Amino acid sequence: MIDTPLDSVFFDSLDRISKELRYAIISMSHRAQSAHLGGALSCVDLLTSLYWTTLKIDSNCPNDPIRDRLVFSKGHAVSALYAVLAKRGFISHVDLLRYNEEGSSLSEQPSPHCAPGVEWATGSLGHGLGVGLGMALAAKINKQSYNVFVLMSDGECQEGSVWEAAMLAPKLNLGNITALIDFNKWQATARSTSVMAMEPMKNKWEAFGWECHEVDGHNLKEITAAIKSKRRSDTPLAIVAHTIKGKGASFMEDDNNWHYRSPSLEEVQKARIELGLP
Repeated sequence: MIDTPLDSVFFDSLDRISKELRYAIISMSHRAQSAHLGGALSCVDLLTSLYWTTLKIDSNCPNDPIRDRLVFSKGHAVSALYAVLAKRGFISHVDLLRYNEEGSSLSEQPSPHCAPGVEWATGSLGHGLGVGLGMALAAKINKQSYNVFVLMSDGECQEGSVWEAAMLAPKLNLGNITALIDFNKWQATARSTSVMAMEPMKNKWEAFGWECHEVDGHNLKEITAAIKSKRRSDTPLAIVAHTIKGKGASFMEDDNNWHYRSPSLEEVQKARIELGLP
C-alpha cells in the first residue's frame, strides 16, 4: 500500500499503472505463447486497487506474519498477478521475460512458493475462498490484525465449495475476509450467465450473510471505495466487480477467443498504441 492521499491525481496515476500492467501482460502472453489473456486483463484494475491502496504488504519482507494476504483464486490468469508483483518489487522485471519458459519459476498457473507474494498454488477453481477463509480464521484465533482478500472468477462461483465457504464465513464472524468477484460474464466455452443462473449475484452473497457491493470493475475510485467501505467488524465483504474480458485492447474486449489465443507481435504493438504507451 502506498501512503498517498486518494485524490484525482492519485487515481490518474493508478490509471496509468493499470495501462502499463496490461501492456506487460499482453507482451508476456506473446512471448510465452500462453493462453488465458482475456481473463488476466479483466482483473487488472482490481489488483491495482488492492496493491496500491489497500494491502498492507512489504516487498522487503514478503513473509511478514502480520502481512495482509491475497489469494489469487483464478490462477489461470496469474500473469496479471506476476506483472503486479514485478511492478511492486516482489520479483524482477527480468523474471517476467521468462514467464512460462522451461525452468522458470513463473509458470502459467502458480505453483507453491513460486515467487514472493504468491500466497497459494491456485488454478483448480473453487478452492481459493475456502483457503482464504482458513487464513482469516487463523488470524482471528491467533489475535492477529491482518486481512485476507480472495480474487475469484465468476465461473468458479458455480463450484459448490465456494458456497460452503460463503456460508461458513458469516457463521465464524470473519469480518477480516473480502471476496472480489471478477464478473466478466465469460468462462472457458460460453457466457457464465448462460451456463448457470449467476444473477442476481449481489443478492446471493447477501443471502449468505455477506455485505456486498456491486462496482464497475474498471473504475478504480469505485473499487477502492467499496474495498474501504465501512462495515460491521464481524461481517465478511463481497465485491461483485462488473468487468470486460480482454479490457484494454478493443480487438480483445468481450471476445472469448482470447481465453485461448495469444497475440501476434503486430497485435501487441496495436494494443500498446491503444493503451497510449510510448
